[in-house]
Formats: sequence, structure tokens, C-alpha cells
Amino acid sequence: MKRTESAEGGRKASPSGVWMYVVITGAALSISLFFLGRYTASFATGWQRSESSEKSIAVLPFENLSDDKANAYFATGIQDEIITRLAKIADLKVISRASTQQYQSKPGNLSQIAKQLGVAHVLEGSVQKVGEQVRVNVQLIRADQDSHLWAQSYDRKLTDIFGVESDVAKSIAQTLQAKLSGREEKAFGIKPTDNPEAYGAYLRGVAAEGEGIDSVYSTQKAISFYKRAVHLDPAFGLAWSRLSHAHSSLYPSFGDSTEAAKRALETAQKLQPNSPETVLGLAQYQYCELHDYDAARKTFLRVSKMLPGSSEIPVALAQIARRHGKWEETIAYYDHALGLDPRNAELLTEAARNYDDLRQFDNAFKLYDRALEIRPNDVDLQASKAGIYQAQGNLTEAARCLGDVNALTPSYEAVPAKVAQLILERNYREAVQLLEKRFDQLQFGSELEVGIFQEFLASSRLLVGDIPGAKASAEQARNILEVLCQNQPDNDFPAIFLTRAYAILGEKDSAYKEAERVSALLQNDAIRRPGAEENLALIDASFGNNARAISILAHLLKIPYQSSLYATPLTPALLRLDPTWDALRSDPTFQKLCQDKAH
Repeated sequence: MKRTESAEGGRKASPSGVWMYVVITGAALSISLFFLGRYTASFATGWQRSESSEKSIAVLPFENLSDDKANAYFATGIQDEIITRLAKIADLKVISRASTQQYQSKPGNLSQIAKQLGVAHVLEGSVQKVGEQVRVNVQLIRADQDSHLWAQSYDRKLTDIFGVESDVAKSIAQTLQAKLSGREEKAFGIKPTDNPEAYGAYLRGVAAEGEGIDSVYSTQKAISFYKRAVHLDPAFGLAWSRLSHAHSSLYPSFGDSTEAAKRALETAQKLQPNSPETVLGLAQYQYCELHDYDAARKTFLRVSKMLPGSSEIPVALAQIARRHGKWEETIAYYDHALGLDPRNAELLTEAARNYDDLRQFDNAFKLYDRALEIRPNDVDLQASKAGIYQAQGNLTEAARCLGDVNALTPSYEAVPAKVAQLILERNYREAVQLLEKRFDQLQFGSELEVGIFQEFLASSRLLVGDIPGAKASAEQARNILEVLCQNQPDNDFPAIFLTRAYAILGEKDSAYKEAERVSALLQNDAIRRPGAEENLALIDASFGNNARAISILAHLLKIPYQSSLYATPLTPALLRLDPTWDALRSDPTFQKLCQDKAH
């Protein structure tokens, strides 16, 4: 799954990667962040997994020994398929590929890598493909002793390659003395397709999905390969499942993905109704496309017994628990997922943002710093830290995090965070200049981006007193966002920005109507519904409904939620600094909210 809380809809691919995470502030310069004591993972999940570190393994990237480097996909695909088979064994802990792909095929310090990943063993391998002949070499190593426990070479024709992954997984289980259930044993004997060309296309799709986590491009590329696989073998149930899964991960970025996901899922259900991959595809469809979170939760729990080593299942369950306001469960699920995927920067970021929403900023900083160890130059991670500093009122430290960000920085989070910083510093003119330069020198990738950044520019121009310029930008934003909202009526993300464009244009009735529509869309979403209320408070402040705005803000200070205005939930410091709320400053009740030290 791709990241799921954009409009938290299912580990989504974003236009950047399309989780478009953006920090929001300034007189309607709202740039939404786009996918409790600790309980044990067993409390929240019911997963039956081996706690013994002796039964733990990381499958490192397989070396491509083929003369044709274009065959690298084959090595990646074989590695992924071995991980998938190991993940079906409840008595094993296996690390997800997202955490292992950053390492070399044969790294030097295995003990250090094993420690980073929290495992006792690593599997190294190589793949050589020459025409229709394939050689796969694997060796299982006890990392702390650098001792070889098992090794094997497989020389197979493409038509016989399917059994290699299962044979490797079974041999690892036997060597590590992991117990296999009857269902797990049976799964090893399933042959996904009799068509080697279809299987090759499938492996290309698997490799493409791992190229850029949360990337629309890599997901679309994978879809094209899965389509080819099912065209070559219409009875290839596993490929149909992956195709549905990939289509679901694109929603709501691509409106036609829903029907395509449904068709692929229905075909997979006809072919292999009880396979783990088909059940996982159903769960993803229920979550991303149908927004039936209760049904999705039941299905994810069902498939968790089939894929006990999958990290994406506890991630999805964490996202559902967030929607239901079950914060302890949310933390436990994220912890469980991080145990299986400890070096996944996207997952660390997602778990950190959960702590952001709970205002547990110290815990959030720890996870952001872990992600920065993996990606030390990531401007988006620095922007996320800046958002916390802004919420704490520490603009000096926030500015330091954003020091390298400018109008041309290729980021959908860092640039808005920089604009937010300038607004909080009341350096409005520089904010306008930055946005204007970005419009002048960059080609935006979608109408959604243009509409949102036009709303940003309209808000910034309003702050410097450029009323005609503000209205011109707001009109452009309105025209774009209205079409998007008509085409995707269940997608609240563009709708929130549309309400703000209406407000700048003075279209009061339209602003309130759209704001109330967004609130209705999110009425059953505990984590995001308050963000719609926050948006309503902004509209209230714009049109002089101060008493209700203050009442909403007072409520929001007391609860965890995902903000539609800031990188974190509302804090007294943000109320003090943000010019959005200047119209409320003379009210004693608002002044008290700004001074509240309890939040």
C-alpha cells in the first residue's frame, strides 16, 4: 500500500509522491498537511508472531549478475517474492523490503546492519538471467558471528523459476526452526502462473512499485506491467490482485482508478477468492475507494493472519484506528509496523505525524530524527520539524530548519512551510515574492497544484494589501477547484481550499456551503473532522462571526486531530503568531486561549 492519509485514504501515491503534505498558515494561507501511553502490539493487533530474535531475518537486495543490466528487475522481483513468502510464516520475523533496499547486495558490516534492522540473520543472494536460463544463488548468514548457516544454487529455466522463491523460504524456515502451519505449508506449493512471460511482466511491476515509495509515476509504471501480465495470462490471480492494489493506491489523485480497481479485484476474487493477496486487495479497496472503514478493519484483521509478517497491514489498521479516535491502538499498530520495517523513512514520517496530531512533539522529533539518519538531506523532513517548532512558537529554530528552502526547491512540503514561516514572522511581502517566483519559473504538475498555490498566493497578496491581486488569484483558484470538486465530490482536499478562495472573493454563502459540505464528508472521521471545524473557524473569522470562531478554537485546543491549517494541531503559540486570527485579538476570551500554557 502506499501512504494512506492524504485525504487519508490508503497509503496514497502523491503528486510529489502524492501525498501532498503542506503546512498551512496565514490569513487563509492554509497549506494542509497531506496519506496515550504505549500499549503492546499484541493488545492492539492480536498478531501471533515469534518474539525470538533467533527467528528473525532480513533479505538484502539481490545482486544482478546478468550482462544485461535491464534484467535488474528480475533480481528485485525474486527478492520481493521471497520476502512475501517469508511474511506468511507466523513464527518468523521478516523485515520489509522498504527497509532493506537501501543496503548494497553484499555489504561489509553485516552485524551492524542486522542491529539496525533488529534481526539475527540476513539472506544474501544474486540472480543471473541469460535468455531463458536463470541462476539464483542464496546464502543464509548468522550476522553477529558472520557464519554461514545454509547456501544453495538454483539453475532453472524461466518456466521453472516459480518454485525457487518457495524453496528458499522453506529452507530458511527449516534452518531457523520456524514452525509451519498446514496453511503455510500449502501456500508454498501454489504456482501463480504457467506463463513465464506473464510472470516476468509481474516481476517488473513488483520492482517498479518499490522504485519510488508514494510515487505516482512508479505506481502507474507498475500498473502498466500488471496489465501486461494479466493480458498474457488472464487467469493470473496474483497479478490481478496487485493491479487492484495499485489502482486503489492512486485514488483520489486519479478519478478513474476506482472502477479499474473494482474490475481487477472482482477478477482476482473469481480466480483466487481466498488467497492472501486477494483478501489484502479487498481490504485496500474497502479502505481507499469505498471509505468503509469498519469493513476494511475486519478484512485487514482477517488478512493479518494470512500475512503476519506484512508491515502494511498494521499501518492500515493504525490509519483506521486514527479515524476512530483510538489513539493507543494507533501508536501500538505503528510500533508493530516499525518493528517489521524499521528503516522505512516514509513509515517513520507517518508515525511521527501521528505524534504531531497528538501534540506529543518529543516523540515526533525522535522519529523525524530517525528518518533523517536514513535521508540526511531531506528538506521535507526538516520542514516537518519546522512545523513543530512553529507550533511551539520557536520561529528561530523553525527558520534554521528551512534555511536552504527557496522558491525553486522541488518540494510540496518545504516551500509551503517556508511561506508559512514568513507569514508567522509577518514578512508578507517576501512570502508573495517567493510564491510569484515559483509560479514564474516552475511548471506545475497538475491542476490541483495550480489551484492550491493560487489560493496561497491570493492569501499572501491579501496580507500585503493587494486586494485586486488577491481577488485575481482567488478567482483562478476558484475556477480550477470548482471543477475538481465537481469531478471528485467525495474528495475533501480541494474542497477545503475552495472554501478559502470563496472567502477571499467575499462569496459568503458559497464559502459556508462548501465548508459545511466538507464537515459532512468527514463526520465519521475522528482525526480529520476537527480539521473541517478548524476550516469553519477560519471562515467565521473572515466574515466576522467571532464568537463561534473562538468557541471552535477553544474546543480544538483540547483534542488531538489532523489540522487543515498547520503542520500540527492548533496551539496557543500558533494563535498568538498567525495573522489569520488578528480579527479576534481584541476579544478577552481569545486572549486567554493565546496564553494557555496547558497545550
